Amino acid sequence: MAEKEQVKPLTPASVLPSSDDEEAALYLKKIHRKKCIKCCGCILALLLIQIIVVIILIFTVFKVKDPIINLNGVKVERIDLIKGTTPPRPGSNMTLTTDVSVKNPNVASFKYGNTTTTLYYRGTVIGEARGPPGRSRARRTARMNITVDIIMDRLTSHPSLQSDMGNRILPMTSFTRVGGRVKILKIIKKHVVVKMNCTMAINITSRAIQEQKCKRKVKL
Repeated sequence: MAEKEQVKPLTPASVLPSSDDEEAALYLKKIHRKKCIKCCGCILALLLIQIIVVIILIFTVFKVKDPIINLNGVKVERIDLIKGTTPPRPGSNMTLTTDVSVKNPNVASFKYGNTTTTLYYRGTVIGEARGPPGRSRARRTARMNITVDIIMDRLTSHPSLQSDMGNRILPMTSFTRVGGRVKILKIIKKHVVVKMNCTMAINITSRAIQEQKCKRKVKL
């Protein structure tokens, strides 16, 4: 009996993907790529919108506006002058109280340091005073009273004093400086210096202020 030939198993052929499987894989890759592009596009669009909104707010609502300083009035608290047209004697006293307000038009508080007020008589410094530091809240006005003691020696030594005493009018100018900082959302910080020059005339008889005019200058 003839020996049966031994049947050797054939080596399995490598399984090759069909064209349908390749198309499916490519299709899934395209879908995944489109989703990634859409997701990145949405993120970029949101970031762009946020940047535009922040820029608009910075130039509108959050724009740092100039604080406004006003000299609301000057009151002569004390004046020891000899009656008539004679200049004041040595040791005479004269005190002025200025009513100063700081208006803050910003949406954040304005923190300011010492307020300096200098008083001049025809270009000569005759008094200087400092107001305390403070804070003007958002869209609010802070007021303060600053007392200025007149240096009578400088006033009495001025050559124009006798003629002004005869007219019962003392022409004076004042300079007020307020320096501070506006801080919005802990991001936007602006240092602000407000300066104000005022001219006025003090009526010796009535102790009233006449013809007061002020000019302001703001430096950011």
